[in-house]
Amino acid sequence: MPAAGSRDHTPLLPVVLGLALAFTVTVVDPLVLSLNLPEVSRGLHVPPQAVGLLGGAATLVMAASVLAAGRLGDAVGLKRLLMTGLSVVTVVDLLSTLSPGFGFLLAMRFLTGLGMTALLGVPLALLKVSVPPERRPVAIGVLMAVDVLLCGVTPAFTGWAVSVVGWRFLFLIAPVLCLVSLWLTARYVKESPAQPGRHLDLPGVSLIGVTLLGLVVGLAAAQNGVSRPQTWVPLLVGTVTLVLFVLRERRAPDPALDLGLFRSAPFCVALAATLTLNFLIAGLSIVLGQFGSAILDLSPESIGLLYLPGTVLIAGAVIGAGRLIEKYTPRPVMVTGLLVMAASGLLLAGTAGPKMAVWLLVPTIWLCNLGSVVASASVSETVLSQAPPGRSGTVASVQMGFAVTGSAFGPAVYLLLLNTFFHRQWLADAQARGLSATEAQQAVDAVRSGMAHSPGLTVYDPNLLRQASGLNLGLDFTAGLRLTMLIVSVLPVAVALAALLLMPRRRASGA
Repeated sequence: MPAAGSRDHTPLLPVVLGLALAFTVTVVDPLVLSLNLPEVSRGLHVPPQAVGLLGGAATLVMAASVLAAGRLGDAVGLKRLLMTGLSVVTVVDLLSTLSPGFGFLLAMRFLTGLGMTALLGVPLALLKVSVPPERRPVAIGVLMAVDVLLCGVTPAFTGWAVSVVGWRFLFLIAPVLCLVSLWLTARYVKESPAQPGRHLDLPGVSLIGVTLLGLVVGLAAAQNGVSRPQTWVPLLVGTVTLVLFVLRERRAPDPALDLGLFRSAPFCVALAATLTLNFLIAGLSIVLGQFGSAILDLSPESIGLLYLPGTVLIAGAVIGAGRLIEKYTPRPVMVTGLLVMAASGLLLAGTAGPKMAVWLLVPTIWLCNLGSVVASASVSETVLSQAPPGRSGTVASVQMGFAVTGSAFGPAVYLLLLNTFFHRQWLADAQARGLSATEAQQAVDAVRSGMAHSPGLTVYDPNLLRQASGLNLGLDFTAGLRLTMLIVSVLPVAVALAALLLMPRRRASGA
């Protein structure tokens, strides 16, 4: 009884703030690098074909090893693993500021991804340890609100700082957040009971890592043709290793992923939702970069500023979402968040145009971010409620594994759809103007940037775009964007329908 009373009086704000800062590092660190990759590439003379690898190295490592981090946290203690990850990211990012060349920075990005793996699911798992169940939904809402505020402010701030002091400043952001999180975590966050008898399923972790890598690489290469070996070989490898992973986990005595969790319909819906919302967020950022730069002539700084309006409102909304989950169930909150994200995609599909007013992009971004954080709060509560005692780290890492997978797949799939529809549009444009397919292809090739080599990180040159002889590529590109947004907007609607049908309407007694 005294222990329970002591737990009830644990200060909520410093606990949640410390965990929120750790969680936010996994979003802010790759985000600010992606937004400023041109400056980093010029400073270190990064080969064009390696820009995409540099930008996505940390995310790929996180996706491949997040299941291992959850299992390790349950074995040695979640708090200990979190503090180790914070320390690794701090040291590695400080070393990154001294990068003498591309190879050194790439190695640091892989190490940063390894450190950030401990910051993905572990903060959410520690919420279950440090916060009473009745206060957990609000705590999750506050955590998401901190993430939203920092992700809204940091891109604009770093864009200005990089223009003043240079690209090396980028690698000071995460260490500052990590050091504050380290202090708060050490002082206020409770340690979870260690489970030393558990083993790390290295074969399972390796198989899922190869699966994710193969599928992402194959989808990215599909922009240049599905029949090419660069496309079908990685996709085949990823599919085979996925089957082997499932077979391995069904028979392993202590699997990296307990497939029994998927017998719970709410758990499956929550994972589908987290995959979907991260897929949509990552994909939208990619097409906004392409569309804003190539068609609307916006600078990276201007695109970053589009995320600022409404940030405080979103932060307030996600705290309110936590209170609604606490009062009712995650079901209505998740459905609402997913439908808001669908509305964002439909809004861009209906308003996109070569001469559209830039302010129209603000509600699109705002609705997408609002829907994603509201849905995330309900997803996290649903997943954590399914975690057996001593397995919080493992279960939370499954959620983060699906989240990072969505973030990795989003850019590749969006660009695949965008290129497919763009190709169809400029072919129709050429036919209407009496141009042959060969002539049209030559015009498109003249203005196409290196999207296939670094998907999502380079854009069509807007100056050359206007010089495409005989074609209106700006209109063709926009038509492709509208079709892309229409297609992807079906996904959150489908998951929302699944949530309505499969998730409980009332909170279970004792939950």
